[in-house]
Amino acid sequence: MKLLFDLFPLLVFFGVFSVFDIFVATGAAIAASLIQVSWLKFAGRNIETMHWITLGAITVLGGATILLKDDAFIRWKPTVVYWCFAAILFTTQFFGRKTAIEYVMGKQLELPPQKWRFMNLSFAFFTVAMGCLNLYVAFYYGADLDPDVQQKHWVYFKVFGTLILTFVFIFLLMLFVSKDIKVKESQ
Repeated sequence: MKLLFDLFPLLVFFGVFSVFDIFVATGAAIAASLIQVSWLKFAGRNIETMHWITLGAITVLGGATILLKDDAFIRWKPTVVYWCFAAILFTTQFFGRKTAIEYVMGKQLELPPQKWRFMNLSFAFFTVAMGCLNLYVAFYYGADLDPDVQQKHWVYFKVFGTLILTFVFIFLLMLFVSKDIKVKESQ
């Protein structure tokens, strides 16, 4: 359920894009992100760093997309978000008592410190690579195609390609550390 909640703005963006254009879809994604964060605040839930970064990026870059009628800004948004996460991951890799991954998952899992560091560094490099891949698909893949077709390729990559790549990455990473994982008992 949390996964669907976290994907809510993306699903709204894709649904609206399927019916209208990227500008209407961007406006809908901004609204969905605002609703998401407002609901968390109203419900007294913890608003994660991911939600704040995503809200900031979609508001600024999505707003620029709508105001300037230029979809290049919204195409940059995933890269900006990925690279913000990479900066956090790299920073906690070298500073602080816990890595970002341990901070997020440490309440549910127990791992040796070197595995937490490996997972954190792996996620850091993965987010850098995903940011680069987004830029490639957004601006270079299918550059010889009609701009509307190229835009559609990017949207489908953003919605489906990034999700699939992320799930495959997490699956492979969990396979690698699975022998060392101990699930903590809920209290």
